[in-house]
Amino acid sequence: MSQENKAPAPEPSSQAKRALLEQFARVAKALAHPNRLELLEFLAQGERTVESLARAAGLSVANASQHLQQLKQAGLVASRRAGQHVRYRLADDDVVALLAALREVARRHLAEVDRIVEAYLAARDTLEPVPASDLLERIRRGEVTVLDVRPPEEYAAGHLPGAVNIPLEELERRLGELPRDREVVAYCRGPYCVLAWEAAGRLRERGIPARRLEGGLPEWRLAGLPVEVEKEGAGQG
Repeated sequence: MSQENKAPAPEPSSQAKRALLEQFARVAKALAHPNRLELLEFLAQGERTVESLARAAGLSVANASQHLQQLKQAGLVASRRAGQHVRYRLADDDVVALLAALREVARRHLAEVDRIVEAYLAARDTLEPVPASDLLERIRRGEVTVLDVRPPEEYAAGHLPGAVNIPLEELERRLGELPRDREVVAYCRGPYCVLAWEAAGRLRERGIPARRLEGGLPEWRLAGLPVEVEKEGAGQG
């Protein structure tokens, strides 16, 4: 090839930009799998062992470990060894903000998101959710019962002030624990967590006024609202 036909060498600034884009793409690639998004949702509730995450996500331990390693390499999660177990956590709260932005962009630009919500979630609960700021005021005035329908280990790692923990699968037999003279606001892992949608619908079918929280615990915490922890070292599942 003659000197005239050679492509010009990239400018140093272009090389730097390309290198940055490659790093941004690493994060995007790590997010590009539904199992990894679900693992991040679980970790947004609190630190978990690989074994606990595998059970929650319905994965083998080996498969969960592979996904977690990819998330770790992209800087989205961190890990530590505790005895014979490796425990994972989100690298920072900004990962929760990233997931929220991803959901919002998908909701705004993919019609399929609304179709899925209408077909599978709105069928369970059609009422508008309660905004977090409104719920906090109602909690302080003692006007509402807050219902956490997540598993006990997630509740123990952090929950809304005064929340009652009744996992969804126990709701039918524990209805007597909920007062009927005030509204129940149910919440779980996030805005599209089916547990809260299902709980609100079931409660209203049984004559108990109920709605969902707008968002879940991660969004509540990200907004700087108060969170209670059951005890030191809780949620060690």
